[in-house]
Amino acid sequence: MRPARKRKAYVRAGVDVDLGNKLKRRIQSLVKQTHGPRVLGKIGGFGGLFRASFGAMRDPVLVSSIDSVGTKVKIAFALDRHDTVGADLVNHCVNDIAVVGARPLFFLDYIGCEKLDPRVFDQLLRGFSRACRAAGCALIGGETAQLPEMYRKGEYDLAGCIVGVVDRARMIDGRNIKPGDVVLGLPSNGLHTNGYSLARKILFEKMKLKPSSRLPGSTTTVGKELLRVHRNYQPLLAKAPDGMIKGLAHITGGGLIDNLPRILPKNCDAMIETKSWRVPRIFQILQRNGDVDLAEMYQVFNMGIGMVAILAERDATRTMSILHAKRIGFIERGSGKTRLKL
Repeated sequence: MRPARKRKAYVRAGVDVDLGNKLKRRIQSLVKQTHGPRVLGKIGGFGGLFRASFGAMRDPVLVSSIDSVGTKVKIAFALDRHDTVGADLVNHCVNDIAVVGARPLFFLDYIGCEKLDPRVFDQLLRGFSRACRAAGCALIGGETAQLPEMYRKGEYDLAGCIVGVVDRARMIDGRNIKPGDVVLGLPSNGLHTNGYSLARKILFEKMKLKPSSRLPGSTTTVGKELLRVHRNYQPLLAKAPDGMIKGLAHITGGGLIDNLPRILPKNCDAMIETKSWRVPRIFQILQRNGDVDLAEMYQVFNMGIGMVAILAERDATRTMSILHAKRIGFIERGSGKTRLKL
């Protein structure tokens, strides 16, 4: 009789290198689906290879960003569904570089976990792959770290890095914004990836709801509402004629109050007319049941506006049609702030 095979010391310590290697081999087809002819080298190398060929661009500028989905992963844990947060991460990063007019080139992910779960890992990679394909973005690498004692059992964290490109002559930087310009808002699809720490506290601790509970006044469950995938605005923004959009702001953490000033000249304020759009029910529920000051709501949550575009009055009607956007305010003289008309 053969002696029982002894488990490896690293496995006993909580890290299964062999399982990690096996899972990485399994996801090669998902990753390859995002590749085009500019992706070089094999999957699993020490670095992802991307051939820098930018066609007719005269002065290509690389644009990069890195982010996470924050405590939205807690909802994924509760519902045991993990593909949506993978897509959230990609779309959030795509939007962050789209505000300067960049199109995405490639994306890299980081997964830190207590212990590798093949089923969860597969769902996350499917989410990354699906969103990358939709964005025309190559998934060229990543890192999966097994960190026992760093995370709670069954939990993980996500981060993503994206690189895109824009022709310098076509960069959108806000420098031409001036008083009299129009502020347009593109609708969000729920909370996107921000404000989840407060939302969870209100819904689960104060209101005593569960992910499976019906959202008050809705047929949608709390869990389904909170896992709505962060919208990718880049394909829509790319339809706007060159030079028409003067400035773009991705409305993430900090809301309209803190994100719009990032693109405003120092002599301009953005006046936002908050009654110009219908705030989605989820935000009304959070504000009412959490007893949150209305002004703070516009600093924590997107309040139904996921992207803001600023342009000249003469271009407003045409651009509203192209972007399916609403007029939500205007630019006036000031000191680089967002002002809310509540």
